[in-house]
Amino acid sequence: MPSYASPALLVRSMRSLFRPSQQGITSRVWWPGFAKGHHRTGVRDKVSNFGSIADDNNENNTKTQSFNVQPRSVPVHVAHELLQVGHQYLDVRTHDEFRAGHPSGAVNIPYMLNNGAEMFKNSKFLEEVSSQFGKDDDIVVGCKSGRRSLMAASDLQSAGFNHVTDVAGGYTAWTENGLPIAK
Repeated sequence: MPSYASPALLVRSMRSLFRPSQQGITSRVWWPGFAKGHHRTGVRDKVSNFGSIADDNNENNTKTQSFNVQPRSVPVHVAHELLQVGHQYLDVRTHDEFRAGHPSGAVNIPYMLNNGAEMFKNSKFLEEVSSQFGKDDDIVVGCKSGRRSLMAASDLQSAGFNHVTDVAGGYTAWTENGLPIAK
């Protein structure tokens, strides 16, 4: 498996995805496979203090459009490198899925719970995560395919967890890439 960047650079890149600037927020996207230290800088958007984008055609326009910032998603090999430099893995699959196998060192807090054939959101998810992790902990969130983890990561980010990264492809991609698992 090729190595795209040093673990230290990887952590700096992940934290710099949204770096405040004097004009608002500069969106920076880290692309795996680029040479060490390279990134692609996105468009600068004027952002109000309440998370809205002001109309670029008229800077004095008071109309704003609300938006939600999506959590960062990374491929499984990048998630594995993040774990090697100190991030913690939060597995949001059900307890049965977790017991069948999980990334080494993962903590299991289900985002969705089973009630027979029906699944429903774990109403105590944020409370349970808060009892295991701090708001400034570096957390990698994974599930089976990447859907639940993206929803969970979004909820965590909205709840004030500052360093949340979603694992694209989830546990399925993790095992397909031969990354370490525990049972």
